[in-house]
Amino acid sequence: MNFKFPEYEFLIGWRYIRTGRKGRRNAFISFISTISILGIALGVAALIIVLSVMNGFQKEVRDRMLSIVPHIEIRSGTNEPLTQWKLIARQCKQLRPDIIGSAPFVRGQALIAKGDSMQGVYLRGIDP
Repeated sequence: MNFKFPEYEFLIGWRYIRTGRKGRRNAFISFISTISILGIALGVAALIIVLSVMNGFQKEVRDRMLSIVPHIEIRSGTNEPLTQWKLIARQCKQLRPDIIGSAPFVRGQALIAKGDSMQGVYLRGIDP
């Protein structure tokens, strides 16, 4: 599909932009048309810039979140600590050679206090 320059629409727009040269009354129409075109162009440019920044920010946040959150967690069924985690990691590596790394972790709830205020938090600790 070839792009064809819209000559008819261009000529109509060009007519209203250049009307100011013929007289004082038409100069106001030319001024309003020019301001309208500049306003639309500025609005579209701002929209494109904001959408580009938001897409970049969304990608950055997603990449950072996925780098922190593990793809899989292996836990015991009774919530007891896994004492043989290295053996389990080796078995998983044999099943899936594309596993990059594994590490033990601990997690739990805690309470943080500062002055008179207290806040409940969820902690996760890992030994890389």
